[in-house]
Amino acid sequence: MMRAMRSITKPVFWVVAITFIGWMAYGQVQDLLAGGKDVVLKVDGTVIRQQPFQAQYQATLEQYRRQQGSGRLSREDEQQIQNRVADQFIQNILLDRAYRRLGIGVSDQEIIEAARSSPPPQILDQVMQDATFQTDGRFDITKWQRYLSTAGPEFQTQVEQLYREYLPQRKLQDYLTADVYVSDAKLWRIWRDQHESVTVALLAIRPEDIPDSLAPVSEAELQRYYDGHKSEFTRPGTAWLSYIQLPRIPNAADSASARAHVHALRADIVGGKTKFEDAAKKESSDSGSAARGGDLGWVKRDAPGFVAPFAAALRRLTSGVVSEPVLTEFGYHLIRIDAVKGDSVHVRHILIPVALQGTHLDAVDARTDTLDRMAAEQSIGAKLDSAARALHLPLAHTPRLTQGQGLSLNGRPVPDVSVWAFEGRVPGETSPVIDGDRASYVFRLDSVQAEGVPPLDQVRAAVAAGVRYEKKKAIARTQAEQVAAKLRNASDLLTAGRAIGYPVERLGPFTRVTAPSNFLRNPTALGAAFGLRPGEKSGVVSGEAGSFLLQVLAHQNADSSAWFKQRAQQREALMQPLVKARVQQYLTALRADAKIVDRRNEIYRSTVSSGS
Repeated sequence: MMRAMRSITKPVFWVVAITFIGWMAYGQVQDLLAGGKDVVLKVDGTVIRQQPFQAQYQATLEQYRRQQGSGRLSREDEQQIQNRVADQFIQNILLDRAYRRLGIGVSDQEIIEAARSSPPPQILDQVMQDATFQTDGRFDITKWQRYLSTAGPEFQTQVEQLYREYLPQRKLQDYLTADVYVSDAKLWRIWRDQHESVTVALLAIRPEDIPDSLAPVSEAELQRYYDGHKSEFTRPGTAWLSYIQLPRIPNAADSASARAHVHALRADIVGGKTKFEDAAKKESSDSGSAARGGDLGWVKRDAPGFVAPFAAALRRLTSGVVSEPVLTEFGYHLIRIDAVKGDSVHVRHILIPVALQGTHLDAVDARTDTLDRMAAEQSIGAKLDSAARALHLPLAHTPRLTQGQGLSLNGRPVPDVSVWAFEGRVPGETSPVIDGDRASYVFRLDSVQAEGVPPLDQVRAAVAAGVRYEKKKAIARTQAEQVAAKLRNASDLLTAGRAIGYPVERLGPFTRVTAPSNFLRNPTALGAAFGLRPGEKSGVVSGEAGSFLLQVLAHQNADSSAWFKQRAQQREALMQPLVKARVQQYLTALRADAKIVDRRNEIYRSTVSSGS
């Protein structure tokens, strides 16, 4: 029982710590003056100061590291986590105000009743999967109730806090979604769209089939289209960088050292001096599996996804045997199969990387220190060129870097660059030394383009394409009307259209949700296909994809009796995303109406600058 309590209280402690920090951060802010150098966020006058924000951020970082089994995070990872923490602070403030405005509260009796009826949703899955709370492999509510009544006050306080967080959210959801209901008519329409089918003959005249020579574009047309469609040309920030790359590639001595280490480790495991699981936790550089004792779970022997040498060793290995060291691009692996079920195996492994060692490591570190002194974090861009000449390293250029996307060089990701480049840098500034898995780098910002709508001259080709496409759509419609006049009396569109030289396709059977792309891009044509009787032809139907003539060849109605049998399950499945969407819509509206000041860039960049 104590084992179960320890396994449950860890996540509860984490959730409660975050909740407490969040509420502590703004529970006293009404007593504080607005503004201040340490204000990170301000939401409608309520401030979040640096100390509680940083405490929450560090707690979330540690949780992420425990989940990933990884020590170092890239700047991109850290920024994403910081964004989530900021979003949670903002949402908590807005929700707290919404609760008070709507009179939503939670009584002690409600918490007691909720705790007796079910574990808190935040830990529900973990509790239900724990054997301590199961009878014959199924969750037993009486065991949970018994455990709750005998647990100490610390655990009960944690459960109470979780329900104080959850119950107001649930009440708000019920309030917001009281009118959410899916009618029988809508359920039938959805079922019908999935099961009613047609087969059609389609004559299509598409804009892309019209020659450019028939759609010339003038300068005045370019300007009008650009002015009316600026939102279509909005682009993210982009940057262009130069860099020096200092390789950190192991040599023969490094490989020999890693090979000797992995052989010694295997001998200790085979000889009983250490357990495989303990060695994996201590030695393996595979952050995803090391914390689990090297456990890779159940896999097929011939499963794709493993590099070739690893996969070959897996096919040869027998259960309980520790493999000889297996060399892959990641280093040396020790592999063990713990169990076998048919063609599936339960696998563990230990990864020992081939890393720089001894005098080689010292030499590379010395060159890296020189690179750091000469080129890193400089405001004069020419110092990167000087460092390249002094260290006899080539000066290279990155591909265009887009804000929010990571950078890869020679197929390998380089961390931190995409964050550094868009932190308000000035062209000519250089980065700190950034370590990748095979090299160290210093980057220089050569030019940067802010997010927004570029001038017409920079998007002239795209604007011209838009103008030309609109003109081609009009030409396609004119041609389609001429064809329709010729075929007005034809009873068979398929034969008559082909006879005058136009390609006519037979499409289907298809439903409204499995329709070909011509129809999905043109809802009017799709509606015509299901609105016509068999044998009936449409007039010209025009849309974004072109202009069409169509004739229905066959029509199969949906089965209403089959729909009625599954109606209840269909309604339940459809209600869940509707409820979620309604709540998200409300939260989005709360945030849109709030006045939010986010000073993270100012606070944390100034902190870094003062620290350096």
